[in-house]
Amino acid sequence: MTQLPTATALYDIPGPQTRKRHLLYGIVSTVVILALIGWIIYLLFDTDQFTAEKWRPFEYKGIQELLLRGLGNTLKAFAYAAVLSLALGAVLAVGRLSVHRPVRWISTLLVEFFRAMPVLVMIFFIFVALKVQALPALVAGLTLYNGSVLAEVFRTGINSVDRGQREAAYALGMRKTQVTTFVLAPQAVRAMLPTIISQLVVALKDTSLGYLITYEEFLHAGKLIASNLDYDLPFIPVVMVISPIYIGMCMLLSWFATWVARRQRRNPRTEAVGVAPAESGKLLAGGQ
Repeated sequence: MTQLPTATALYDIPGPQTRKRHLLYGIVSTVVILALIGWIIYLLFDTDQFTAEKWRPFEYKGIQELLLRGLGNTLKAFAYAAVLSLALGAVLAVGRLSVHRPVRWISTLLVEFFRAMPVLVMIFFIFVALKVQALPALVAGLTLYNGSVLAEVFRTGINSVDRGQREAAYALGMRKTQVTTFVLAPQAVRAMLPTIISQLVVALKDTSLGYLITYEEFLHAGKLIASNLDYDLPFIPVVMVISPIYIGMCMLLSWFATWVARRQRRNPRTEAVGVAPAESGKLLAGGQ
């Protein structure tokens, strides 16, 4: 039995003509995507990108070690940037939620400034003007930008929690720090998690900017390999090796977010407590 879609406040149940139209759109889109993929594969074969000569260099141990070293440097820069961005975002979010006006203004100014600055400009400024080493410069630029974005994510998530939760916690005598830490933040994490992971994916991809300041990350390793190959279009095989690894790491982050969300839903502290159905019983003394 086919389950029909249900209507919501923003979506009505489609009629027969609408379902046919949606099916037609899906078929046309699929055909266009398959045709585009087929055209790209044809161009790759037409330019001899799958010949053994162009893929034999990746069998050399030196090239494999170079790629692994670049991948390790990418993951190291991402790990530092992710941890520091989350910490900076939490600090700036607390500052923006502060009841003290100077703290709130300074935090707002920092968030808006670093969000508006291009991350590449910050990395170059730290590397060239401040004469910082490549890895700290890359991590600092990624931290300042992604931390300021995450600060807005944290602030919005905490403010999205129902106001009654805050008022009930204050009524129990809890301080603002306790209310934010033990009441608001745990409830906001579930709503914030997809956006947090999306921003971490951005940080992972932006580690590729490190090759512009000679940091030996994954893309820099691919560039070194391609520049030393002596056949036409050497970058295409390198990109075909590097791109799936970048995509796989981003998909792994998304899978991790889904796993964490499922664990939160199964957490007994967040699951709804079942209530037993009412049963007939003896009346209390004095009952009618």
